[in-house]
Amino acid sequence: MITAKARAVDGPDKPFRAAEITRRDLDSNDVLIEIKYAGICHSDIHTAHGEWGEVNYPLVPGHEIAGVVTAVGPDVTKYKIGDRVGVGCMVDSCGECKNCHKGEEQYCLKGNVPTYAGVDKYGEPTQGGYSTHIVVTEDFVVKIPDNIPLDAAAPLLCAGITTYSPLNHWDAGQGKKVAVVGMGGLGHMAVKIAHAMGAEVTVLSQSLKKKEDGLEFGADDYYATSDPETFTKLAGTFDLIINTVSAKIDINAYFSLLALDGTLVNVGAPAEPLSVNVFSLIPHRRSFAGSMIGGIRETQEMLNFCAEHNIVPKIEVISADQIDEAYERVLASDVKYRFVIDTSTI
Repeated sequence: MITAKARAVDGPDKPFRAAEITRRDLDSNDVLIEIKYAGICHSDIHTAHGEWGEVNYPLVPGHEIAGVVTAVGPDVTKYKIGDRVGVGCMVDSCGECKNCHKGEEQYCLKGNVPTYAGVDKYGEPTQGGYSTHIVVTEDFVVKIPDNIPLDAAAPLLCAGITTYSPLNHWDAGQGKKVAVVGMGGLGHMAVKIAHAMGAEVTVLSQSLKKKEDGLEFGADDYYATSDPETFTKLAGTFDLIINTVSAKIDINAYFSLLALDGTLVNVGAPAEPLSVNVFSLIPHRRSFAGSMIGGIRETQEMLNFCAEHNIVPKIEVISADQIDEAYERVLASDVKYRFVIDTSTI
């Protein structure tokens, strides 16, 4: 077994502490990664706080992982020692169902294996990227292009692919009007990616305090949702709305902003259910959809797209001792726009 240093949490109201965890010995197709940076995602906070269901503590969160390959199993063909690689929100799937065969492992019919808070094929609990090392089968590892710094690459493995996938699936591009709800870690990536795809992009944020940033990231317009006039002025405007907010909002008000045949896609995952009035959808053939991350093939496509268009998240690098403070700041919307842990501080 391989011993790794980590930061773990022991319960919903417990602070993070230093820990040691074991990683499995390399199987034939496994890759050992020395983690250099790990992003902090709102999903980490929901899970650490036990808001999405029962958690098997102690827990090591983290599914935005960037590092370097330090060892490979005997049958590994995709990676070699020294490669710059990443791991996102899942580390395995059944590989046999129709969704896996389509390259949509995130929708594995038997359930993909999450990077943390899951159980792997060996029956062991999975632990995430707030650690120094991780062992992952090569099919769930992606290559980080050379022109993307490793610290900036980490959030792309969740925030990047979570927004790229629905923008790609619903054909955001030239001639499309796209709105992004929320200007946080997910939202700022959605703005950058949609702009690079050629869409006309509008940010819908609670206030205008991040307007300058939004326009710098590529937004064409920026409106405050706290102003009722916003919903009157923009009624029936958008072909696609990406809702990145992980809190309960009046989703029906946002449906009114969709054009004929428009779609609102939820990628934010609030702990509370949203109430939908079907008469907000029926009159204009509007759709309400959800989207997870992307499959491994699409995640690599996203990384290559970001490299080609020089897209990186705006990050704040922190030490492992600052994780609790970072969680509090995320909940207070006090981060521009993604925290990334320097795992050398673990």
